[in-house]
Amino acid sequence: MESGALAAEWLPAYTAVPREKFVPTVFWPGKGGGRQGRAIDRSREPDAWREVVYSDRSLTTQYDDGAHTAPEPGSSPSSSNSQPTLVFSMLAALDVAEGHKVLEIGTGTGWNTALLCERLGSDHVFTVEVDTDTARKARQALSREGYTPTTVVGDGADGYVPAAPYDRVEFTASVRTLPQAVIRQTRPGGMILAPYAPTYGGGAIVRLTVDAEGVASGPFVGSAAFMRLRQQRSERLHTREYLGGKDWPAGGERSVTALSPEDVGDWLPMFAVGMRTSGMFPWAERYGDTGAYTLWLRDEAVSSWATVDYDPGASEFVVYQDGPRKLWDELEAAFRWWAGRGRPGYARFGLTVTPDGRHTPWLDSPHNPVQLTDDE
Repeated sequence: MESGALAAEWLPAYTAVPREKFVPTVFWPGKGGGRQGRAIDRSREPDAWREVVYSDRSLTTQYDDGAHTAPEPGSSPSSSNSQPTLVFSMLAALDVAEGHKVLEIGTGTGWNTALLCERLGSDHVFTVEVDTDTARKARQALSREGYTPTTVVGDGADGYVPAAPYDRVEFTASVRTLPQAVIRQTRPGGMILAPYAPTYGGGAIVRLTVDAEGVASGPFVGSAAFMRLRQQRSERLHTREYLGGKDWPAGGERSVTALSPEDVGDWLPMFAVGMRTSGMFPWAERYGDTGAYTLWLRDEAVSSWATVDYDPGASEFVVYQDGPRKLWDELEAAFRWWAGRGRPGYARFGLTVTPDGRHTPWLDSPHNPVQLTDDE
């Protein structure tokens, strides 16, 4: 690949395992920025189908856990065939070697599974998929292409005990907490590669090495956007549930800020804010094509909220916030912390997970933990 994502050691597997063998007849192509296009049906548009399959685009293969089948995108993507550059970047970061035993969490269409089988041999690959229909189709595709990994239908957070311990574990769904069961199933010195997404957003790939005491620690190696591990999804209530039956601004405290919502809306600053905050998430309420919007912040406890009105060209922005937590103040403090340290990229951040389940992000070194804004 021209991007350089395809390392030389993965070239034979890439050549031997065509992506099209693991793509369903109908999928919704990614259009960038998290947007999806109308479904493409191979039986009706074979040329367009093949062109998209061999582009560097993600392909959503399921919406709403299979309940959605219309040509337009559904409410929530729930399975996909990932963007090739991301697939091979993660495989390179996984750093497998001959004889390694690998646990894959999230079989999906089976393409990544087949690449692992081609590189390591099917008897060294174990894969878990929570969705029964997705697992069945992946198993059929793998068998058709001559691959026979151990395929399991189950909760990926449980790992797969019968074949443990593993030299490598690769998550192909994002997590906000690393399951202790999976860490325990990784041998000392083994590695876990996972898309990690803080509650606030802005996910990235973390590469954790497990030590003899069961502590998993390591750096982030690049940005990524993945569907959430199904068992770690969260239900988020409508904004009206935060207002106590009143009309906005519902008695919220008014202030103004010079920090534009635009400055905190890109993936990297969202990730940095997520490293410094807990239980807070954003949503943008947009107003047609004007470019104006209201950034809502809410907490998972349904106790606090904040809004910031963005108008193009403005130099100050009106803030309302209410509840025991001042969410905009927390966000602004997190952003200023990040900006004051030179706006570090993903590679300067890391994560340590201890056997008691504590997740501690850090900057540059595990000895420099990132504190939550409300801990200061």
